[in-house]
Amino acid sequence: MSLFKHPEDRLPVAFAVTLTGLDFAAYFCLSSPWALLAYWLLMITPKGILSAWNHHHQHVHTFRSTPLNRLLEVSYALHTGMTTNAWLLHHVLGHHLNFLDQERDESRWKRRDGSAMGMLEYTVVTALTAYPRAYRVGRRHPAHQREFLVYSALTALLVGALVYANPLAGLLLFVMPMITSLLYTAWVTYDHHAGLDTDDHTHASYNIMNRWFNRLTGNLGYHTAHHHRQGVHWSRLPALHARIADGIPAHLFRKSTFDSFLPDGPAAERARASADAQPAE
Repeated sequence: MSLFKHPEDRLPVAFAVTLTGLDFAAYFCLSSPWALLAYWLLMITPKGILSAWNHHHQHVHTFRSTPLNRLLEVSYALHTGMTTNAWLLHHVLGHHLNFLDQERDESRWKRRDGSAMGMLEYTVVTALTAYPRAYRVGRRHPAHQREFLVYSALTALLVGALVYANPLAGLLLFVMPMITSLLYTAWVTYDHHAGLDTDDHTHASYNIMNRWFNRLTGNLGYHTAHHHRQGVHWSRLPALHARIADGIPAHLFRKSTFDSFLPDGPAAERARASADAQPAE
């Protein structure tokens, strides 16, 4: 029996483990402040992309083995700033249940007075409140909250030990990437729902059909489908999207940054094209 629940997860895991190995190699081998700074800046985008795969793992665990899942989560936490069950509480058990209600949504894009936040305000607020909101959701799910607290503490102890042993390397290779990745994650999620004030879930998410974007993010562009059935593995989202695409308004298909240098055809047409013939779970 395979260690993986879905074989498609092998490549993302290899990517995460490789980055972890590179981080520790840099920690023990690099001493130049400029080299460490360059490494941190070079890794901002790869680690930001890895945040999408941490998100997918919290929706559908990667391994059949709990210890392996926990080890992978420690690796993800060091890159993305989101520890075990942080995504699960904040996003899976929070945002996905409340995204149509801007008074309760854990990733709400509205201010208390009902006006819309700008991207910068949303990014800062969402990043700063990520852990407090996850903790609050955890009050309704004490078992998940305990794991969240335990593994967050263990991650903090590990990072603290790395900083204590080598302050500059610990700061630039672990602390700063965790902060920048958390901010990066909040920033890219603004465009998922901002401005869509509706009670209809098929009208509440923007979608990106660029294949390069979806290859790098694990089909996060199929966002209506993801909210339609959040328990569907990322590799099955195109098939699910094909089944519901006719009900998604054309204005909810938007371009990504990738379309500027890797164009991929009209989004609305691709949205209605047939996906790979594999059943959605």
